[in-house]
Amino acid sequence: MAFRFQLPLFLLCMLVGAAHGQFLSPNFYGSSCPNLESIVRSEMTKAVAMDRRMGASILRLFFHDCFVNGCDASVLLDDAPPFVGEKTADPNRNSLRGYEVIDAIKASVEAACPATVSCADILALAAREGISQLGGPAWTVQLGRRDATAAANPSVANANLPFATDNLDKLISLFAGKGFSAQEMTALSGAHTVGLAQCDKFRRRIFGDADIDPGFADDLRKQNCPSFAPLDRQSPMQFDNLYYQNLVLKKGLLHSDQELFNGGSQDSVVMTYSMNNNAFRNDFAAAMEKMGRIRPLTGLSGEIRFKCNKVN
Repeated sequence: MAFRFQLPLFLLCMLVGAAHGQFLSPNFYGSSCPNLESIVRSEMTKAVAMDRRMGASILRLFFHDCFVNGCDASVLLDDAPPFVGEKTADPNRNSLRGYEVIDAIKASVEAACPATVSCADILALAAREGISQLGGPAWTVQLGRRDATAAANPSVANANLPFATDNLDKLISLFAGKGFSAQEMTALSGAHTVGLAQCDKFRRRIFGDADIDPGFADDLRKQNCPSFAPLDRQSPMQFDNLYYQNLVLKKGLLHSDQELFNGGSQDSVVMTYSMNNNAFRNDFAAAMEKMGRIRPLTGLSGEIRFKCNKVN
């Protein structure tokens, strides 16, 4: 009698675990779409060849998706009036880009494997491939996510995403809420070794911050705050650890970046990464794999969208 009672309970626990995304697998599409990763890699290779910045843009798109209600491709959804979604949140509006690249990948995947692969999984794979094209590390992408059928409203997105003006305590708290340690947060911040930032994200820093190299600030002020500036001036489209070396020199472009090296708890981590590129790459890859597991929809939750910008 005891055994017959425990078996249904065990199965119930398995189902509950599956509902919380514990059973993602890198081989989820092994039989249903065996060429998935090569399709994503081919499309991302073309996209980055046309615009190297796209590798950084797709990574940011993935990050902004996962930190708002989990890795569910909700950030890709267009507004459906009267509802306004994540695309118009303050950290996303006029700055997130690469939607058309994900749409192109989805079209190629649909041609090979109709109604099989989620946009959430495509975005996760594209983020890894984009960073690989810029010389970054590889990491295992767990697969089996499903797509959200609605986006969060802008206020929810605003509350879950970092701002360029955030201080260290705010950053640590925000990332802790997603299950990341302060060190993992500092490793993930290394994504800013590639890409550009808009003037409105660093204007206050170059005209008002004290913890900034005077020559660095003066140069940007002489340009009257350029429309775009590289987050890492030395190698803006190469994934490396120079971002951390810039922080040590007080040449972080964003206030939130420089907060990682400003007499606080992450100074030693920044110093380690600035001197040890392998340590940074390994920790970044591990943190990215962990980020991909934030609250995925699995099982019967959500759907497999036919187009990434709208629900079926």
